[in-house]
Amino acid sequence: MTWKFSAVIEEDENGYFAYCPELQGCHTQGDNIDEALLHLREAVSLYLETLTDEEKSERGSRQILTTSMEFIAGG
Repeated sequence: MTWKFSAVIEEDENGYFAYCPELQGCHTQGDNIDEALLHLREAVSLYLETLTDEEKSERGSRQILTTSMEFIAGG
């Protein structure tokens, strides 16, 4: 069976911080985006080993969308 989860990657002062919002506490970091994503895949795989198929389906059924917004100062 296949499940789909969101990956959020944010740049910080130490590199990149990555997490999966559907899996509380599942987060990691990396020196670059590719490394952070690789580490997140590993973290999610380990996390999923602790869940039943039903729990995986429940968490994987959420849809989380991200986008960016642009603002003009004083506007």
